[in-house]
Amino acid sequence: MAAVAQPPPLKDELDIVIPTIRNLDFLEMWRPFFEPYHLIIVQDGDPTKTIKVPPGFDYELYNRNDINKLLGPRASCISFKDSACRCFGYMVSKKKYIYTIDDDCFVANDPSGKAINALEQHIKNLLCPSTPYFFNTLYDPFREGADYVRGYPFSLREGAPTAVSHGLWLNIPDYDAPTQLVKPLERNTRYVDAVMTIPKGTLFPMCGMNLAFDRDLIGPAMYFGLMGDGQPIGRYDDMWAGWCCKVICDHLGLGIKTGLPYIYHSKASNPFVNLRKEYKGIFWQEDIIPFFQNVVLPKECTTVQKCYIELSKQVKEKLSKIDPYFDKLADAMVTWIEAWDDLNSSRASKANGKA
Repeated sequence: MAAVAQPPPLKDELDIVIPTIRNLDFLEMWRPFFEPYHLIIVQDGDPTKTIKVPPGFDYELYNRNDINKLLGPRASCISFKDSACRCFGYMVSKKKYIYTIDDDCFVANDPSGKAINALEQHIKNLLCPSTPYFFNTLYDPFREGADYVRGYPFSLREGAPTAVSHGLWLNIPDYDAPTQLVKPLERNTRYVDAVMTIPKGTLFPMCGMNLAFDRDLIGPAMYFGLMGDGQPIGRYDDMWAGWCCKVICDHLGLGIKTGLPYIYHSKASNPFVNLRKEYKGIFWQEDIIPFFQNVVLPKECTTVQKCYIELSKQVKEKLSKIDPYFDKLADAMVTWIEAWDDLNSSRASKANGKA
């Protein structure tokens, strides 16, 4: 008897969000893995340009005109001429899970030469608990062939719900501009077959080019900030979101995993252009990171939205002294939550048959 083909995991519960300024030819190599899923394409830059998508994909595409029309004055919180615009896709999604990938990220091969289904691994990561409270030296105990090691407290073995799965990259590493300049030829060829939970109380530099998350658990905190056109900083969008998400996950008892899956990052960005975008952030992060390390959210903050609004108040109070930009960013954080709640509550009302 012929085996019955299994449907793709979470086919009707996951959206793939792609920010872009170019035709999406890269999707052809991802077709075996992505074609069953719905795509949300956020077109950055010139809204009159036509973005071509290979046939056979189910997608919706939003450009700047669409963002302005849908959000009105609140569209000011969505970055322009920066991949941070991808977070608009998170906001308009109707699904529980999000996977986001950059258009210069290709299918990688594992050491045996087999093509890596990055989306499938992200789904495995999200559907298994995290272990943020006690480090397991065999890494993810829920992977096949692993378990909790001797000495791991039985009271903590249920773990915590996983909110974020942070994947990595072969070939071009995600370096900052100074590191790019001193190591222009460096390539990441190391494939580490591991998934681990980032411990509670530990921050990390989140990269948005190969990232999945549970939108219901952490979606409102996945705001990629004010970057790009008209802003004094760029290339800190995903890291800002990562720092915010981590302190909120720690507060709410959620976990973040990093490691597998790998994608193949095909193209190095210009380090001199990157330096212009990053140079203020390189100085500012020496104050930003201690700020996040010392953030305390009150027990009254029981939802992601409440946590994020409280975080915006602390950003305004403590980081605005570094630069007026943070005053504007704090306001944008509030606008983002207002837009998120407005858009999603109106959709919930329509789904429930209310006017």
